Amino acid sequence: MMEKKVFSATDDLVLSWRQLLLPIGAMAAVIILSNVLVQFVINDWLTWGAFSYPLVFLVTDLTNRAIGSRNARRVVFVGFAVAVVVSLYLAPWRIAVASGAAFIFSQLMDILVFNRWRQASWWKAPFFGSTVATVVDTLVFFSIAFAGTHMNWFMLAAGDMSVKWLMAVMLLAPYKVLLPYLFSYYKRAFN
Repeated sequence: MMEKKVFSATDDLVLSWRQLLLPIGAMAAVIILSNVLVQFVINDWLTWGAFSYPLVFLVTDLTNRAIGSRNARRVVFVGFAVAVVVSLYLAPWRIAVASGAAFIFSQLMDILVFNRWRQASWWKAPFFGSTVATVVDTLVFFSIAFAGTHMNWFMLAAGDMSVKWLMAVMLLAPYKVLLPYLFSYYKRAFN
């Protein structure tokens, strides 16, 4: 009798594309929404996109913890491709390019930092990963999207980064709540 593989969050198994549809879909939806919302300025230092975009770090961190860094990178690359293609239709090209570049660099940084803190307390890996990735994301996005325009993008970038850092703290609660459900979901997928 063949023994079933016991699922473990530390395994870096390669999942099927079907098994990755949930995080890929979530990733693409958040990016598309954020590409549209970033065009709507709230005040001199903030856009609406600052409130939705940090959800990509939540998706990446949940994926990384539940099914490993290899699968998290696959989700990032596919989510990136889908989102950029769709974003080209929904947002100006400069926003789409800025979003794509910022996304890929910041998400890969999030995975790297998360993995360095993986064995620490449950909150440290997602917090430090998101915090460092936020700096990368904000600098890359705003320098490409708004440099050379009439917008005061330095103020927007500072406001954006502040909100993302606040969201990194606030999203620890959903991370803690959702993680057991993902473990259960993927455990069933392997049995």
